[in-house]
Amino acid sequence: MQVEIALQRDRQNMGRRYVEVFRSKRQDYYSAVAAEVNYEGIYDNDFHGSPPPSRAKRFSDKEQLEYTEILKMRGLPYSVKKSQILEFFSEFKLIEERLHIACRPDGKATGEAYVEFVSPDEAKRAMSKDKMTIGSRYIELFPSTPDEARRAESRSRQ
Repeated sequence: MQVEIALQRDRQNMGRRYVEVFRSKRQDYYSAVAAEVNYEGIYDNDFHGSPPPSRAKRFSDKEQLEYTEILKMRGLPYSVKKSQILEFFSEFKLIEERLHIACRPDGKATGEAYVEFVSPDEAKRAMSKDKMTIGSRYIELFPSTPDEARRAESRSRQ
C-alpha cells in the first residue's frame, strides 16, 4: 500500500525540485544504498558482510540494463539546441524527429532530453557518450522507454 501511495507522487515537486517515482526491484534498492554508503566515504569498516560494489561495477551496471531504442539524456545545459544534441550523437543513427528536449509546463527546459535511435543496439552503442560534455556540462545517459519519453513529451506540451 505504501508503494502505491509513493507512486502517486510521481512528477510532483519536492521543494523546488521535480521528482519522478518509479517501481524498482528490491535488489536495485539494496545496491543503491550500499553504493551510496561506499561513495560517501562513510562505509563502516566493521561491517562483516559483503562490501558494496566497487566503483567500476557502478558504471558497468548500465550495460546490464535492458535497452530500447530510446536514451534519456540528463544534465544538459538549459539553453541546449537540437543541433547540439545531433552533433553530440553525430556518429550514431538516430531519428531526428524523435529527439525531444523536455520542458516544464512553463516552457523552461528541464536539462533532460529523450533521443530515439534506429535500434536498441544503436542506442546501446551510443551509451559510449555517457559522461561526455556539451559545452561545460557533462551529460549522463540512461536507457529509457517509449512510455517514459511519451510522458515527458506530453508534460512539455501542457
